[in-house]
Amino acid sequence: MKVAAIAAALSLAAFAANADDRLVRFDGGIGVIPVSAGQGTAATATVVTRNIVRGVQPPGQLWVISSLKADVRSDGSIRVDGRGLLLAGGNGIGTNAGQSVRATLICDNTATPQLFDSGLVPLEANGDFRIDDVLTPAPPAVCASPVLLIRNPAGSWFAAGIVR
Repeated sequence: MKVAAIAAALSLAAFAANADDRLVRFDGGIGVIPVSAGQGTAATATVVTRNIVRGVQPPGQLWVISSLKADVRSDGSIRVDGRGLLLAGGNGIGTNAGQSVRATLICDNTATPQLFDSGLVPLEANGDFRIDDVLTPAPPAVCASPVLLIRNPAGSWFAAGIVR
């Protein structure tokens, strides 16, 4: 009886420790709109402001994402479940454009923020993807002002996570 109680207590303690080592969680996603503002009176803007997030450029086209959930642990391990990351404009609308993506965690809002990246995974035809990796380099013990970007191999961001 005592052994069973000790085993149960140890199991519960291990579960609680695992739950407490979460650095940051994201639940929900936002697709990219590459241009955040335009100027000019003509039908075509003469000057545009690109939607740059913490120094990371957007792609040339709109992208949407149906859902995104991500957990980043204090040891740098990351799990991301993305659904429906697809082009939202242009001739390839509704496709994955043959892209692969990585998750990038940014923990500060400075002039030169450090990027913590996962490896690349291919998008499925329907835009779904899963990342189960370790960020490089390892993120800091405290992630102030976290942003999670989903980026392509060239570095453009396609979607962002919503912090929970």
